[in-house]
Amino acid sequence: MTEPVIIGGGPAGSAAAIELARAGRQATLIERTVTATDKVCGDFLSAEAVSRIEALGIDLTDAPPIDTLRLIYRRQAVQTKLPFTARGLSRRALDEALLRQARAAGASVLRGHRVSTVEGCGAALQVLSRSLGEIVTDTVFLATGKHELRSDARRARRSELVGLKMYYRPAPSQRLALRRHIELMLLPGGYAGLQLIERDSAVLCVLLPAACLSAAGGRWARLVDLLGQDCPHLADRLSGAETLLDRPLAIANLPYGYVCRARRDHRNGLYRLGDQAAVIPSFTGDGVALALASGSLAARVWLNGDGSDTYQRRFAHDVSVQMRSAVAVHRLVLARVWRPWLMTVCGVWPGVMGLVARQTRIAALTDGGYAL
Repeated sequence: MTEPVIIGGGPAGSAAAIELARAGRQATLIERTVTATDKVCGDFLSAEAVSRIEALGIDLTDAPPIDTLRLIYRRQAVQTKLPFTARGLSRRALDEALLRQARAAGASVLRGHRVSTVEGCGAALQVLSRSLGEIVTDTVFLATGKHELRSDARRARRSELVGLKMYYRPAPSQRLALRRHIELMLLPGGYAGLQLIERDSAVLCVLLPAACLSAAGGRWARLVDLLGQDCPHLADRLSGAETLLDRPLAIANLPYGYVCRARRDHRNGLYRLGDQAAVIPSFTGDGVALALASGSLAARVWLNGDGSDTYQRRFAHDVSVQMRSAVAVHRLVLARVWRPWLMTVCGVWPGVMGLVARQTRIAALTDGGYAL
C-alpha cells in the first residue's frame, strides 16, 4: 500500500494529513498556494468546528466568541441566543494554523504546486503536476474545495448566485454592537452575514444573484450602497468602516445541496473531502465543520483498511438529513414572499432560529467504528 497524496491544504486536507501523521503514516499534502490566502467562505466556526479544531491542536484564543444570532430584514430585527458558542476566524489564519500543525505532526507539506489532473493508471492513480511531475499512488484525498480538477469535476447542479466577501475594520461603536453576534441580513434575492474576526476586524459575506452585481456595474462600493438602501442596518454597520481588501473576494456557480455519492463508476482510492464531498448553504455556518469531519473520517476509514466507496457512502448518509434541512431553509430565506412571515414568526418565537441552527449542525456525524 502506497502512502496517500492529499490535494488541497484547506481544513479538510489538513485534518486528514494530521490524522494520518498522528497514526504514523507519511502522507503528502500538496497545496497550490505558497502562503495563506483569504477564501470566500468559512470565517464562522460553529461549536462542532471549534471542537474539532482544538482537538487537532489549534489554539483559538484570538478568535472572538459568537453566541447570539440577529436576523434583519429592512428595518426589522430579531435576535436569539445560539444553542452553542461559535468563533470568528479568517480562513487565512485558520488554514495557515492547520498547515503548520500538519507539518509539525509529521506530514510532508508541499506548497506552491498546482495539480492539474488525477487519472487512473491501472489499479493505481496518477497525480499530474507541472512542477512535481507524475506521482503514482493508490490513494488520493481530493480536498480542492470548490476548485475543480479537469479530470474530476463534480456532477453538481449549479446556482446562479454569486458569493462575495469583504473584510472591514469597523468604527468602534459598530464593533461594540457586533460583539458576540452574527448578523444575518435578508437582501434582495439573497442574504449577507456580518461578524467579528481576529484583530478587531469584521467580515461581510454576501450571497446575491449575479444580476445584482451587474446592476452595480461590478463595483463593490456601488453594490454596498444599493444594498444599504434596502437594508439600512447594513449601511449603519459599515458607516465609518475601513475596507481591508482592494476588491472583494468572489465565487460563482455554487452547487448548494450537492452530496457526493459512490456511483457505479466510482474510482477506487479517490476520497472526496470538504466541498468535494458536500456543499452546504452558506447561512448555516457549518462548512468548516463539515470539511474537518470529512477529512478526519476519510483518514480513519483508510487507516482501517476500508475503501473510498465505504467512506463516500458513510459520509453521504451521515450528512443527508442535515443537508436537506439546510437546503429547505436556504430556499425559504431566499423567497422574498415569505420574509414578512418569517420575521413575524421569529419575532414571536425567537427560539425557532436556535432550533434551525441545531437542525443544520453535523453533530450526528461521528467517527464511530473508525477510532484510532
